[in-house]
Amino acid sequence: MCEKKEVCELQINVIEPYEVSKSKNLRVCAYVRVSTDSLNQADSLQNQTETYKRVITLNPEYELVGIYSDQGISGYSEKRPGFQSMIDKAMAKEVDLIITKSISRLARNTVTVLKVARELKELGVSIFFEEQNINTLSNDGEMMLAVLASFAQEESRSMSENMKWTFQKKFERGETIINTKRFMGFDKDKYGNLIINEDEAKTVRMIFDQYIKGYGTFKIAKKLNNEGVKTVTGAKWSDTALLNMLKNEKYKGDYMLQKYYVPENKRKETKPNRGELQCYYIKDNHPGIVTSDIWDKVQKIMSDRRSLKHIDSSATKSKYVNRYPLSGKLLCPICGPH
Repeated sequence: MCEKKEVCELQINVIEPYEVSKSKNLRVCAYVRVSTDSLNQADSLQNQTETYKRVITLNPEYELVGIYSDQGISGYSEKRPGFQSMIDKAMAKEVDLIITKSISRLARNTVTVLKVARELKELGVSIFFEEQNINTLSNDGEMMLAVLASFAQEESRSMSENMKWTFQKKFERGETIINTKRFMGFDKDKYGNLIINEDEAKTVRMIFDQYIKGYGTFKIAKKLNNEGVKTVTGAKWSDTALLNMLKNEKYKGDYMLQKYYVPENKRKETKPNRGELQCYYIKDNHPGIVTSDIWDKVQKIMSDRRSLKHIDSSATKSKYVNRYPLSGKLLCPICGPH
């Protein structure tokens, strides 16, 4: 009799808390996420949303609170609108159960998964991961979650490293990977190669020509805007946009590979490559809009202007160096500080 009693008590201990006693239906929501904005991924997001809506609605013990989703946002980021809305609702104790496909769908790193799971667990909110069959309110849920989340993070890191290795080998072979969607003067053919857009190329050549003639980027931008010429995104021109164009080696037909890179665990942040990674320079990669002589002349003018600006700045600073304790305290409206 005692043995049977101990067995019963053991069985009761392993039952999830929300299954022991229910006076009302569970308030349930689901979270779905896809990492890109492609059409196929959009279809996948819609299918997942409809599936969870049907599953939750048809369960007589569930009350549908909502389906939360994010598209085109990495799981490494916690700044996901759908994810944040769901967590806020759960923290407000308006949700009892969150259902999601897998650990990696909720988040791509162990720290985020465990932090969210523990915060919600304290409020009595459970997360159920379908693929791993884990409920965070079960006795062994957190231990299994920590182990599997680590595996998920390592798998993601391994995939990222493999992708980087693949790109690196392509770079070493001189194979260009043009991921720029669109920039002034060029289109892409069906193979992804750059080809000249003659209508836009006229504007590009005019910009290089005006700069060589002595016009600054501010004046060129003003001229383009006054004439109603738009950038490829339909925006107005700025001196910064023009400077970036004038420095872009693609306009003379060359291509610098790995000019920018994405730091580890910062999937949405791109930084200029200043020696952190190997760069590869390919000459005559595609037809140029301007000649190499014109491009080199523009670079020389830009370099000379930077040098003059630095000299002027240094001279201005040295002119107002404090020679005495009270130097610079008085400011004359005509001749400056004394």
